[in-house]
Amino acid sequence: MRFILIDRILELESGKRARAIKNVSMTEDFLAFHFPDTPIMPGALMAEAAVQLAGWIIREATGFQKSGLPIEFDRAKFHELVRPGDQLELVVEVEQMGEETASFTAQMTCRGKRAASGRFVLKLVPTEDLEAIEDAKRMFNVLSTSLSARARS
Repeated sequence: MRFILIDRILELESGKRARAIKNVSMTEDFLAFHFPDTPIMPGALMAEAAVQLAGWIIREATGFQKSGLPIEFDRAKFHELVRPGDQLELVVEVEQMGEETASFTAQMTCRGKRAASGRFVLKLVPTEDLEAIEDAKRMFNVLSTSLSARARS
C-alpha cells in the first residue's frame, strides 16, 4: 500500500461496520498542491480513506483471504472542508457482501459536522494479488491497537 489514510481503527464489527480516524497533518504531501495558500484534504482522498477502511472490513471478515478494489462510487457528497490539524472520523457500513463484490456506505465527520458521505462498491480479490497476507495482518494489528485482542485475532 503506497499510502495509508487510516490512522486508527476504533471499532470493528466483523463483516458489518467499522469506525476509524484520519489525522490530517500539515506534513501530508498532498497539501503542498491542494492548495498551497489554503490547504484542504482532497475529496478523492477522503473517498480513498473510506475505501481503505472498507478493505480492512473485508480482510478481517475473510480471514485476510480477500481484499477489495473500488469499482463504483455513487452519491458522493462533500459538505465541510478538512484542513491541517483536523481529525476526520469515518464510519463505513456493509450494505451487502457477496463472493465477487461488496457494497458500502460511508459517513465522515470533522469538528462535529458532516464532512462527506457516499456509497461505493468494491470488487473482492485475493489479498495475495495486492500484498502478502502476513503484511496485511501486521498492518491491521498496528491500526487496530485500540480494539480488544479478541477482535484483532
